[in-house]
Amino acid sequence: MDTNAGESASPPSSNEAAAGSQSQSDASEEEEYLDNSIELRGYLSKWTNYIYGWQPRYIVLKDGTLSYYKSESESDFGCRGAISLTKATIKAHESDELRFDVVVNNLNNWCLRAETSEDRMHWVDVLQLYKADSGSTDTTSLRRHGSTMSLQSNTISLTSGGSLNKTQRNLREKFGELETFKDILFGQIETLQRYFDACSEVNKNNAQPLDLGDGLKSIDFKGESITFRATTSGVLTTLQHCLEIIAESDESWKRKLEREIDKRRRSEDQSKKLKDEVEKMKRLSYPGPDFEEGPHSTLPEDEFFDAVETGLDKIEEDMQLRFKLKLQSQISQTLVNVPHEAVAEGEEAREEFGTGAEATSHALWPEIDRVCKEQLHYAREGVGQDGNGWQIFADEGEIKMYKREEEVNGLVMDPLKAYHTVQGVTAREMCHYFFMPEFRNDWETTLEDCTILEKISADTLLFLQTHKRIWPASQRDAQFWSHMRKITDNLEPGARDMWVVCNNSTEYAKQESKNGKCVRIFLTVILACQTHLPEGYVKGQPLNRNDLTCKITYCSVVNPGGWAPASALRAVYKREYPKFLKRFTGYVIDQCKDKPIMF
Repeated sequence: MDTNAGESASPPSSNEAAAGSQSQSDASEEEEYLDNSIELRGYLSKWTNYIYGWQPRYIVLKDGTLSYYKSESESDFGCRGAISLTKATIKAHESDELRFDVVVNNLNNWCLRAETSEDRMHWVDVLQLYKADSGSTDTTSLRRHGSTMSLQSNTISLTSGGSLNKTQRNLREKFGELETFKDILFGQIETLQRYFDACSEVNKNNAQPLDLGDGLKSIDFKGESITFRATTSGVLTTLQHCLEIIAESDESWKRKLEREIDKRRRSEDQSKKLKDEVEKMKRLSYPGPDFEEGPHSTLPEDEFFDAVETGLDKIEEDMQLRFKLKLQSQISQTLVNVPHEAVAEGEEAREEFGTGAEATSHALWPEIDRVCKEQLHYAREGVGQDGNGWQIFADEGEIKMYKREEEVNGLVMDPLKAYHTVQGVTAREMCHYFFMPEFRNDWETTLEDCTILEKISADTLLFLQTHKRIWPASQRDAQFWSHMRKITDNLEPGARDMWVVCNNSTEYAKQESKNGKCVRIFLTVILACQTHLPEGYVKGQPLNRNDLTCKITYCSVVNPGGWAPASALRAVYKREYPKFLKRFTGYVIDQCKDKPIMF
């Protein structure tokens, strides 16, 4: 980290330091000047937006302003943004030891990350030191100003209203009466004091006559006592009037206070509600790193699910529109349904297709053969045979879906098993459209890109598949092999044939994400399909699609590869898996209805 301190005046010499208080004042001014001329610069990672994430930026602190540039070479051509530290708040992040935020009025927020925790501490210390020194005077001024305004506001509120003015006028009149009574009492007390002083002198000098001064030769004690009693009674009566006036307005003031308190409470509730709505809109409109997928995400789980659900709905709407436009652009053709068995064309027509014979020499074949056999055995097991607590979570006619809730290192990895039965297609047709990459974009809504890394054989391919980003979840991809196989042993009674497609993640010839920012999914999936013909069917008889029944078993275990809220992820699974199975099988039925039957 490159840090530079600004130039400053030389410190005072020892002779000047001996000059007493003047030298101390100079030293304090010297120190203040040094603090205010701090200059700090260097590269930090700055959060840009949810598409580009963290990007390196050249950050400069100078003259109370924090500025950033795309690079140091651009620092002479004007900054890309700036924040005044006078009104900024510098906060070190609680969970990320490399990150700190510079916030102004909760509207402008710079999220920054240093290379090391020491660098972060250095930046935070310097920025806070600069803010403390440069903003102390303004803070005091603002605090005093606020207090003055509060007093003025109170005075205005107390002097508003006609009844309040009348009450104050009455109290001022009574206060004037009290002042008059006070003067009378003081005069009487002084008269009595002079009398007592004169009596004391008479006792000392019995020969001298009593002289009260001011020409008073004697005093009427009875008259003075009566006057004193009347004066004190007047004081008490006036005080009683004051209490009555205050008591008369007390109930009115209480009612006014209760109304004001209630009004203030409603205003605060409304303000809080509006503030929460604004914050929610700001999170959705301007997502920052605190709302990204991850264990430290501050986005609530329900809002996480709502955001993902909205993204999936938008993708599905776009796909339906694209599919409708595709149908409109095609030339209408009348196809003849061939009422007899047909065979596949091209590479699928060879006898070796579906046996794996052409892939046996590949380095991945032992793994492919082993996983396919394990998954086939797993698919043939019923949901009540392994005793691991399968729970049904979707029951929609012919579709029944089961799951087991499992978490590994905090990641949801619920195994899924689904059963479905459809009419009008064969097992091979169902697996054909599931396996072939040229059809995948037609039924997989979240697919962004599908690349064949290696064609091991006609029935075995190595894929790198990238899925669309659905905020706030991270974008994901998967590298896996896919193998299509014909099963000839242990068929169910009444089954004509059985085909399976097995997909499994692999690290073989590992490829990095295309954009370098994807979270990698690890998956194991099998689609097992069986063709059933009507009872009493004799081989060689003509067939049409109404005679075909396809029984489907779909099993999957998916490791999402990164943290996501468990409840939100399970809610997405519950919502999307039935839709996926219905969408895919409906697509295959629609594609095959006017084509020859393929076994």
